Amino acid sequence: MRPAPVACVPVRLVIARCSVDYGGRLSAHLPSAIRLILIKADGSVAVHSDDRAYKPLNWMSPPCTLIADGPQWTVRHDKTGDALVITIEEILHESRHKLGVDPGLQKDGVEAHLQRLLAEQIETLGGGFRLVRREFPTAIGPVDILARDANGVAVAVEIKRRGEIDGVEQLTRYLGLLNRDPLLAPVRGVFAAQEIKPQARVLAVDRGIECLTLDYDALRGFDDPSTRLF
Repeated sequence: MRPAPVACVPVRLVIARCSVDYGGRLSAHLPSAIRLILIKADGSVAVHSDDRAYKPLNWMSPPCTLIADGPQWTVRHDKTGDALVITIEEILHESRHKLGVDPGLQKDGVEAHLQRLLAEQIETLGGGFRLVRREFPTAIGPVDILARDANGVAVAVEIKRRGEIDGVEQLTRYLGLLNRDPLLAPVRGVFAAQEIKPQARVLAVDRGIECLTLDYDALRGFDDPSTRLF
């Protein structure tokens, strides 16, 4: 009999001695050690060690399904079929917490201004683009800009002053939710920032997300082409 999927709970924290194997487009193995397993309400699963700041050792982004068959937990991506297999040897701690609705990240002045300017100059994204809405609501927070391109395809835009990996992860989560809406799907993503770190660009491209470098002065009308040397 096939094991039943584990019910989606708010946030589940598990500290366990475990080994981890990832299979799919890439393969990876983490030998046995004590690690933190974080299972979030959106279905994502991340395996952390006691370093690397916020970045997990391995993870699976939604949409995915977690199935526990005894000591073996298999997290399978619903679209790609990639699998994260966690073999539990010993659970040292387990707790569950309801975090409630998050108000979302409060953007600094520059990011908020970039959002307004880009919405006003939506053609910066490409010819034929039209604005649908700023701060488009989702269950995990608002998408900075929702637009449609010249072909009518929905486009979700995440805007940062400095584009880093966590921003790409944030947009990935938004896209996972938006693509479940039959009135919007398919939705593609654009990660827009004044500066995009190389690692963030690589991750974005791997996930099919377009990167756009924003010129703040040009959007504000302060850029004078006649003063350029090239």
